Amino acid sequence: MSGDPAAALRLPEVVARLYSVSALAELVDLRRTLHADPELSLQEERTCARLQRTLDQLGVDGVTRVAGTGVVGRIPGRDRKAPSVAVRGDIDALPIQEDTGLPFASRNEGVMHACGHDVHASWTVAAARLLRDEPAAGDVLLVLQPAEETGEGAAAMLATGILDEVAAIFGAHVDLTFEVGQAMIQPGAVGAAADRFEVELRGQGAHGARPHQGLDPIAGAAQVVSALQTVVSRRVPPDQPAVVTVGAIEAGTAHNVIPDRAVLKGTMRSLDPAIRELLADEVRHVAESVGAACRLEVQVRMLQGTPAVLNDRRAAVWAREAAATVIGAESVKPLPVANMGGEDFAFYQERIPGCFMRVGARRPGDPVAFAHTPHFAPAEEAIFVGGALLAAAARRASAELAAAS
Repeated sequence: MSGDPAAALRLPEVVARLYSVSALAELVDLRRTLHADPELSLQEERTCARLQRTLDQLGVDGVTRVAGTGVVGRIPGRDRKAPSVAVRGDIDALPIQEDTGLPFASRNEGVMHACGHDVHASWTVAAARLLRDEPAAGDVLLVLQPAEETGEGAAAMLATGILDEVAAIFGAHVDLTFEVGQAMIQPGAVGAAADRFEVELRGQGAHGARPHQGLDPIAGAAQVVSALQTVVSRRVPPDQPAVVTVGAIEAGTAHNVIPDRAVLKGTMRSLDPAIRELLADEVRHVAESVGAACRLEVQVRMLQGTPAVLNDRRAAVWAREAAATVIGAESVKPLPVANMGGEDFAFYQERIPGCFMRVGARRPGDPVAFAHTPHFAPAEEAIFVGGALLAAAARRASAELAAAS
């Protein structure tokens, strides 16, 4: 970077003061290096090596590779007897062809950081810098996690036992719905349970000109898709957010052949555990009943994914109060609408009190570009805001936990 990185990045002044000019440049370079060389879930070899090397250079304690392509390190606190807290960033990319036009766009065909995990990894390193220079009361564990996109990474990190002694955990996600310098933090549900279903319909093949000689699974599949639209509208209470989406239909090989099989694949999203169970029951009931009415054999598979992201009340209060010291209380708000996206940070929260934040990543006046699309390009200013928020939340939680211990 040339010139004054802080000025070029248009950072909020209070955030810019937290970083040296060299730190700004190094963190931007890290993000751009990660962005240009994205790797899919559980294949993050070069990403892992780069992050491990970066934390070593920062003097982070105990930098270790875990869970295949995960990295952990520890920032010692002022009181080694105080409870530990953790900050987490995810590091994997998506199977998407990038179309941002950025000079540091992905060099890897069909792979892109289309969900901002390059920024998440970089702001975790930013938080490490800030915590190294101003330690928390207790130790802070840095968790750079692989395979969030497949929902496997958090469970794999937990299985290593490295988080067994952690008393609170914080994470965050870039969000281009909101401008740089804003953060959405609240207790309760901030992300949905993300479950999958597959419906296989078996009939009897026939010539397309003589449909009466077969049992058409495509016609049955169309009726199942239509009937599934009533699950949310007629079975879920209106005050409960829920989604049932059929995302794929597989059937047939030719325009004049009725196949003997059709498969529907879809997702179910919910915030409440009772609604999660209801959706699975209703999708199964509708598919089996409508399929039977079409005289088809029906097999339904339910594939449970990540649970809902449920922020612990105390952890959310600590994060909100800490964020107010960084970006101002007026810039810390609750989500205006329910977020039905999934996030495997929820697995940590089943074991550890935690808070997951949404961090604004759009420059004022820029258009909104949604995650998981070829045009997704979060503002680099978010690296420094996110790092400051994670570090401040870790310090606040650590101080509260130390005082109570």
